[in-house]
Amino acid sequence: MIEALFFYMFSAVMLGAGLMVVVSRNPVFSVLFLILAFFNAAGLFVLIGAEFIAMLLVVVYVGAVAVLFLFVVMMIDIDIEHLRRDFWTYVPMAAFVGVVIILEMAVVLTKTFMGRVQPVQELPKGFNGPNTQALGKLIYTDYI
Repeated sequence: MIEALFFYMFSAVMLGAGLMVVVSRNPVFSVLFLILAFFNAAGLFVLIGAEFIAMLLVVVYVGAVAVLFLFVVMMIDIDIEHLRRDFWTYVPMAAFVGVVIILEMAVVLTKTFMGRVQPVQELPKGFNGPNTQALGKLIYTDYI
């Protein structure tokens, strides 16, 4: 029951932060909301038992990429009026790219739901360690 509560809490905050990344008028606030979304995604990874991916997300994306974005956005003086003036010139190309992405996602989802994708390999039977240890064992034994 408590896992479901944390799942809904992390999911709601992550969806809200993702929405605020897109609709926020201040680019600095957008980057800060992006960092919040990354932390909540890491929380969701911890809930499903993927501690290594959660740690990787926090260290790589929050620790490096998002902080770099924050510094770049704070140092660059963005002219919002110039961007708003030229907005409608880029709408046709953006609509074309959006349609292409939607078609690609439709192809991926139909192939996945039709059973053409191989299932994920499960942990070996009898392995009782954390999944980070299982990942290391798999990488440095079978796939060396």
